[in-house]
Amino acid sequence: MNAGPLDHVINIDARAIQELDLSPLQAWMEQPLPERLKAGAVVELRYAWPRDADDPRELSECPEPRLWALRADAQHPWLPLLLERSGGNLAQHVAMLVPHDFSPSEGIRFDPQALELWVTQRLMLLDHLNRGQQQSQRGNLNQMAATLGYELDPGFWALLDQHP
Repeated sequence: MNAGPLDHVINIDARAIQELDLSPLQAWMEQPLPERLKAGAVVELRYAWPRDADDPRELSECPEPRLWALRADAQHPWLPLLLERSGGNLAQHVAMLVPHDFSPSEGIRFDPQALELWVTQRLMLLDHLNRGQQQSQRGNLNQMAATLGYELDPGFWALLDQHP
């Protein structure tokens, strides 16, 4: 277990990306789930992926960092709940996972259906994981969805509660 405070900035270097090495997340992984979630949305992932100066792609359009993010997300589905939101870290992570376009003037434009499916699936998954810990993160889940442009109808949770 980590004896001191966790570093909120996680640097992911090119070697980790190339090798799909998730060890940069290790200090957070070692914490029990309730402790990770208690920290809130504070984690910032910083990718050090080299690109040519004339490469017009955004980081989320580069296949190697996307593959790393897909693996991190598959291994640690709670990660979106921990990612900082106001500075765009959650949106960047979701862009690694969900089809989108990028416009210099408008920023990330997600495929609406793909984003809706990802958000819905993630809400169901994380609610299920948190139930296993006998705790609710629904307020945090609502905030995560709102950051991505979704306002949840309270009936969504009532529907899930019908058949836990």
